[in-house]
Amino acid sequence: MARIVVASWMVRYPLGGNLSWTLQWLVGFQRLGHEVFLVEKADGPNSCWDPSRCVMGDDGSFGTHTVHDLLRRWGLDERWCFKEIGGRYCGMSRQHALEVLRTADLLVDIGNHGAWLEESSRAGLRILVDGEPGATQMKWENKLAAGEAIPQFDHYFSNGANVGCEGNSIPTAGQTWRPLFNPVVTDLFGRQEPPHESAFTTVMNWQAHGKFSYRGTTYGQKDVEFQKFMKLPRHSSARLEVAVAGRIPGDELRECGWQIRSAHEVTASLDSYRDYIFASQGEFSVAKEVYVATNSGWFSDRSAAYLASGRPVVLQETGFSRHLPCGRGLFAVRSLEEAAAALDEITGDWARHSAWARELAREHLEASVVLGRLLRDLGIGGTR
Repeated sequence: MARIVVASWMVRYPLGGNLSWTLQWLVGFQRLGHEVFLVEKADGPNSCWDPSRCVMGDDGSFGTHTVHDLLRRWGLDERWCFKEIGGRYCGMSRQHALEVLRTADLLVDIGNHGAWLEESSRAGLRILVDGEPGATQMKWENKLAAGEAIPQFDHYFSNGANVGCEGNSIPTAGQTWRPLFNPVVTDLFGRQEPPHESAFTTVMNWQAHGKFSYRGTTYGQKDVEFQKFMKLPRHSSARLEVAVAGRIPGDELRECGWQIRSAHEVTASLDSYRDYIFASQGEFSVAKEVYVATNSGWFSDRSAAYLASGRPVVLQETGFSRHLPCGRGLFAVRSLEEAAAALDEITGDWARHSAWARELAREHLEASVVLGRLLRDLGIGGTR
């Protein structure tokens, strides 16, 4: 049994999709028989989202209560900490957290980007798993060009399966990047029939953050890519709904036939997030502009949850089709016409595509498969 510390962010953004993303890592490592901990810290002022008041601030109490109650369901309630902006530790005490970091066999940073490197300096191995392929490497190249340091880990992984591949345009910032899709614990997403005439849905942020530039090219967010598929409801018999946050062109979306839900409403908790997926016929979604433009190979943890629930997925192509089988339960599309054809294919034979979706999740994205392979590659798996 190894001691594994996952550095992520749950307290700072305690909504269902984000909670689910980190939970898959924690439960995945736990079910492989390891001792698992979560560490998180505020990365500056106003870094905590309070859904009850819809404001950003320094008060992480909503998130700490949410995370404590959630992790208790999986026996992890004494194995997390959050360091507030003022230095106070919630969850584990400061002494306990530092001891866990000092004695860890593995630190897996999936969302703190080096925030715990000093405290984990004596850990066995420290790895970064980049969830923003293309954006991370370009921003790091900009830092290096400005004479700034980048976080130093033992190994670097990316959700972009094409980062570092021959011919790919994403810079490497001088590091070797290895592919690693987000894991999903499939039995956390039970398979059940969707309601009659349910919609294809997704959960997204219209603009997760601002634009950024690299060598004269500026990259936007999902708002840019969604425009390519804005008229999709007019080209398919499938119902289409988007649960979205941010400043959206609501009138244009409705005029084109999209149903709109509040992303914050459907992701108020882990359970409401899962219920929203269960109530869907499948998923249609786009990717951020940088993922598409660079052919990064990025694949969504949210789409993995849809697949695990037996919900077929139609996702904008980022190059992930080189690494995941497409055409049965999962479709990679580049155009409105391809998306419409994929939706019609699924609705014409939903039961089989549903079974294929869950089979794909189990064979390629299941946490025991993804994380088991990771630990073997790192040489971790012995008894403490």
